[in-house]
Amino acid sequence: MERVVITGMGVISPLGNTVEQFWSRLAAGESGIAPITSFDTAHFSTRIAGEVREFDPEARFGRKEARRMDRFSQFALAAAEDAWAHSGLQLDKVNRERLGVYVGSGVGGIQTLMDQGELLRSRGPGRVSPTLIPMLISNMAAAVISIKLGALGPTLSPVTACSIGNTAIGEAFRLIRYGGADVMIAGGSEAAVTEIALASFGNATALSSRNDKPQEASRPFDRSRDGFVIAEGGAIVILESLSHALARDAVIYGEITGYGASSDAYHMVATHPEGIGAYQAMKQALNEAGVTPGEVDVISAHATSTIVGDRSETLAIKKLFGEQAYRVPVTANKSMTGHALGASGGLEAVALLLSLQHGLIPPTINLEQADEECDLDYVPDRAREAELRIGISNSFGFGGHNAVIVLRRYED
Repeated sequence: MERVVITGMGVISPLGNTVEQFWSRLAAGESGIAPITSFDTAHFSTRIAGEVREFDPEARFGRKEARRMDRFSQFALAAAEDAWAHSGLQLDKVNRERLGVYVGSGVGGIQTLMDQGELLRSRGPGRVSPTLIPMLISNMAAAVISIKLGALGPTLSPVTACSIGNTAIGEAFRLIRYGGADVMIAGGSEAAVTEIALASFGNATALSSRNDKPQEASRPFDRSRDGFVIAEGGAIVILESLSHALARDAVIYGEITGYGASSDAYHMVATHPEGIGAYQAMKQALNEAGVTPGEVDVISAHATSTIVGDRSETLAIKKLFGEQAYRVPVTANKSMTGHALGASGGLEAVALLLSLQHGLIPPTINLEQADEECDLDYVPDRAREAELRIGISNSFGFGGHNAVIVLRRYED
């Protein structure tokens, strides 16, 4: 079996649109949550989000190409192009039949659907764009990346709600591990900061309504948390077989060694209160990696800032790690980025890679008084220097989908 390494990263996020800016602000404990600017929120109970700012698709892709992609595909393609450039790979030196793309999105082109639905109602069926369907469908993020780079290998768009990024990365890892590809472009993208999503999540009482203090609204594990903060973005990593990376003398940023997936088999939207599925996915990932709980140096938690979700993840960690659970640091990136749904796993994978590389654990901000049922070491307030070799990243989604990856600092 092949070892699988990471040789490139790309990020579009509420904390910045380069890997360097994203990491700098994450390590500094800065929040990317602010009042929504893309539409009028006067009649909404929640008026804040983690929006991507200073992203100009027409400047990046040209007006014609940009207009043929929904925002989620724009994020995915931009992150993929940056990750590809970061990797140093050259298309004329890659077997494109063994170059694949696993990139997903939870809701796809929801803004395009809203816009075209309004045209249908106001101006009739003759005004609906013929590009509605290709702009809407979730697989288009993977497709536009494949088209742009000429990737002829396996192309897949997993839809596992908020665990998509880890599902894509984990499945791509296994494809390379068992010889099905040399290079994979993997991750997730989402552009769901829209009126209809905000209304639906708000009516489900899932969102924080701390509108007067947006940067303090996302507060995983805190006693006063009142819901998650919706966000958007895209994050892509380049995976290669170790032999392929070494043959071209690539810079290696980390290694993926394990992947676990499970289902809660419990509820359409609520996580299992005992964290059974989360526990099973973490256990599988560590088993595949050949890692014991005592060898894990850091956990990147899913931690969306919901009451049941944060508690059940804490329970799952305690069940798997035992007494070690109180010694391993747990960090919650969503306290700063908000919850970017299908993009969150990719963003947190990049964050964990950089954390292992720099020996620095980003903080969980806004943790002032911990929930009495959330009593682990969540690295509150400020980043922490540490000797880091192995980390796990958790991602869980609606429908009970769970996906966990194990990342390791690269060692010859």
